[in-house]
Amino acid sequence: MNRKFVCRRERVPANGMVECEAEGGLKLLIANAGDEYFAYQAMCPHQDVPLCEGLYDGSVLTCHQHLWQWDIRTGAAVGLAEAPLEGFPVQVEGDSIYVVAQGALSVAELFAGISEKTLAAIMALAKKEEYAAGSTLYGRGDPADDFFVLESGRVEFLIGRDDRTSPAGFMLRKGEVFGWAALLDNQPQRIASATSLENSHLLRINGKRTLQVLEGDPASGYTVMRRLSSLITRYLASSGSK
Repeated sequence: MNRKFVCRRERVPANGMVECEAEGGLKLLIANAGDEYFAYQAMCPHQDVPLCEGLYDGSVLTCHQHLWQWDIRTGAAVGLAEAPLEGFPVQVEGDSIYVVAQGALSVAELFAGISEKTLAAIMALAKKEEYAAGSTLYGRGDPADDFFVLESGRVEFLIGRDDRTSPAGFMLRKGEVFGWAALLDNQPQRIASATSLENSHLLRINGKRTLQVLEGDPASGYTVMRRLSSLITRYLASSGSK
């Protein structure tokens, strides 16, 4: 069990919230509701906004930027919000609050619902990498051999060439998958560049070897391909609205 100390209970206001940094640098929003404590990602999944600056009534958390809301007990999206919050199991011992960190692949939407054996085989292909702020993960035209899963940090994408580039969004939620061209046929090169905006931890996974694993489990492979098509569609719709 990968348990991390977060803060003392006295630091969290009654029916309030505070941003904390857990052991290892993981930034979290810790909220209190009665006798219970909840831990979520520190940043809004919509845009780069600290959730601690939002509004909280002891039940619903509201981001002040675009009024996205979440149920504090489940992290489920409410009203305008289009994505849930990433939550972390909380353990309270005496005056200390801990969270249990979960593996990025275990919470990745792309691999939700596949068999444990197949998920374990994909995990075995993963290589952990760390990138400092400002580091380039890949550039436009680079070989699209591997895809990435975000463990922590923030990654920004640009589309275009030279001074004609335009932002294409960023990833900040644990388990988000990017560089998915590596999982597509006839897409040997990157169509965007990716840069780490802050110190980021990632899993790098070879696309062809992942597809081979999925071919050995057709049911899981079908699930992943359906989710991948949904991911791409969502990304294209989001890009088109900017």
